[in-house]
Amino acid sequence: MIGIVLVSHSEALAHAARDLALQMVHETRPAIRIAAGAAGGFGTDATAIASAIDELTDTDGVLVITDLGSAVLSSSLALDLRESTHPVIISDGPFVEATTAAVVGAAAGATLKVIAVDASNALDAKKSQPGTGPTDMPPASALNDHEASAEERLVNPMGLHARPAALLVKTAGEFSAEIELTNTTAGRGPVDASSVIGILSLAASKNDQIRIDANGPDAPQAVNAVKQLVLQGFGEL
Repeated sequence: MIGIVLVSHSEALAHAARDLALQMVHETRPAIRIAAGAAGGFGTDATAIASAIDELTDTDGVLVITDLGSAVLSSSLALDLRESTHPVIISDGPFVEATTAAVVGAAAGATLKVIAVDASNALDAKKSQPGTGPTDMPPASALNDHEASAEERLVNPMGLHARPAALLVKTAGEFSAEIELTNTTAGRGPVDASSVIGILSLAASKNDQIRIDANGPDAPQAVNAVKQLVLQGFGEL
């Protein structure tokens, strides 16, 4: 599992972003270090950031998430000051959204590279995107043993908000099949079910029809697992 370092000019902001993100995961939580504030005030300290990175040497890599431009400069300097040699990526994603994406992705066991991309694209869920249009369900004869599909209607009151998205990412991580989700009602998608930001970009509300597609040796089981989450309202009913 990767580790995460939050670099902020405000210690209170860093703690709040961490606590919000951790609400999305429960059983498995990634290691998070905070390097925020300078000399007890506002600012960033490259030495403190380097120390936070060095504390995560037992992880599979570290994603550094920053708030303002000068925090990026301090983080870059920290890479020269650190003693460890494990891989580190400085994210260019928005602080709060990237932190949430990183925590969910790390808890699901995603790689540092995948999580860095998801964190970088963390604003996509807020952007208005033209729909690709709903696609017709392929006939059963077009599906082989390594492909499966299903469609279900969302029944939970708030649709695919952050917590159901986190559950979907966790579930997707339990299968080798690649899982994609499409909001056929709104014409959004498909998106990778291992990306919390992608799932949120579907903007799926209650009663929207969700298509589940999987491709891989355990595709039927993967589709059924996601289908059950939808039918159970992600535990929110």
